[in-house]
Amino acid sequence: MVHRPVPIPQPYRQPVAPRAELAHLLTPSLMTVLTGARRRALRDGDRQIDTAHLLHSLIESDPETAAAFEGGRQLARVLGYLAQRSIGYGLRWQRSVEDSGAGRLLPAVHGAPPPDARGSGLSPAASAALEEAFRRAAERGDAQVRGVDLLAIMAADPESRAVEVLRRAGVDPAALADRIATMREGVIPEVRGEPSQQV
Repeated sequence: MVHRPVPIPQPYRQPVAPRAELAHLLTPSLMTVLTGARRRALRDGDRQIDTAHLLHSLIESDPETAAAFEGGRQLARVLGYLAQRSIGYGLRWQRSVEDSGAGRLLPAVHGAPPPDARGSGLSPAASAALEEAFRRAAERGDAQVRGVDLLAIMAADPESRAVEVLRRAGVDPAALADRIATMREGVIPEVRGEPSQQV
């Protein structure tokens, strides 16, 4: 009997973006968001970048996204919950896949096939949210996706981890989506309250 060598498991690697050919469709700020979300996923020991990682990185890296919330106190509550994911309620997420978006992956706006969430490093729900953000930007006539596009899509998914965090922090996802819809393109509305500190 021939004994075959047992393959050595390779370390898990996560790309920064879902598809390299779509990188030019992201604003520099959103590219920074994806990089930050990847760092958080690795630090937390999570297998994939999920919508809560994206939410955390969006708030910290994209001023327009932060302005969509109702002031510094609300932002501080959301960031407080996000900072607890590695020691609190988020522990149950570490060995599970966020798949609420798995059944509604959308084709990219340029006709490419839907991304493979397993190969992208994104959870199916996060991958679906990013795909829909591409569609949202295209319908608006934008050449690039903005952070608020992604935030609006995630807030509209009632089963996403991002929405669970928002609700725990006392943020109404529907009201947040409505606020984003009223934001004029290129205008960051005034944020009431004290600015929050990054966590």
